[in-house]
Amino acid sequence: MRFKLLTLLMCLLCTAGAFAQSHSQEFGIQTDNDSYLGQGSDRYYTDGIFFYYRHALDVNGNTQLANKVLGFELGQKIFNPQSGFVPGPQYVDRPFAGYLYVGSTLNFLYKNESNLKLSAQLATTGPASGAEKLQTWVHKNFGFYTPGGWQYQIKNDAELNLSAEYNRLIARGSWIDVSLASYANLGNGFTGAGAGALIRIGSFNQLFNSVSTQSTASKTSYTGSLHPHELFFYYKPMFNYVAYDATIQGGLFDNHNDPNSQEIALDREPFIFSQQAGVAFSTNRFVFDVAAIFHTKDVKEMVQSHQWGSVTGIYRFK
Repeated sequence: MRFKLLTLLMCLLCTAGAFAQSHSQEFGIQTDNDSYLGQGSDRYYTDGIFFYYRHALDVNGNTQLANKVLGFELGQKIFNPQSGFVPGPQYVDRPFAGYLYVGSTLNFLYKNESNLKLSAQLATTGPASGAEKLQTWVHKNFGFYTPGGWQYQIKNDAELNLSAEYNRLIARGSWIDVSLASYANLGNGFTGAGAGALIRIGSFNQLFNSVSTQSTASKTSYTGSLHPHELFFYYKPMFNYVAYDATIQGGLFDNHNDPNSQEIALDREPFIFSQQAGVAFSTNRFVFDVAAIFHTKDVKEMVQSHQWGSVTGIYRFK
């Protein structure tokens, strides 16, 4: 029922705004949860909430840039083992962990349909992330089971994480295109890299003004846009190398030998294959992205791979 109501709302919003206009600012909310896929699971990457504000910057006088977007964000991720309740440490096949951060992004979008997005995040893991308190509150107030096992969570750790994302159009037809998608992370929380492809099918716009590259905020009205509004399906397979993940391994500079700590940290799987499939669309004022994400195991001890759903809504203004 929840998905039917969401679909109806999206269809109604698609009819709002008959003309394509540029809006220089936008505010968005993204929610991730494994329960969105209707499998009744509550494990691994189980919940995430993110708030975004983006503001388009002037590109006057730059012959290569088509758009430039400055962003700010606040977010939290919650990780469980195979369940949010474990009766003992032997069942912790992926550490309990929370990740709370505030960050900023600067997205350079070029006329040749490539983009470079730079990000920086100040973050904390451990009890300071508020993950245990939030999950306990949600379960208590919405009639779910009482979580148990958070005494084994990853300890507090302050982090600085940097990221660079690069995308570039490879080929395009009238209703389908393919782009290179890649990223690199460096920090005491996350270090690694990944590369893959983005395949879009439907009515989509250039990568410098599209949902796909988080560039729907713009100070320029593109008379050459492929479509007044976007509505497309997409598929994004990625090969990922993980050099370090603090939500699995704990703090990078922590020796993890404190006899008074119950922290359970494990070792990460260095190679992960991820797949994301979804639908994205935009109207004059609203942008939506609904997706399902599938990951191979993050940790060798995990009893199975994991997956979750993601829903993003954005309101554009000014």
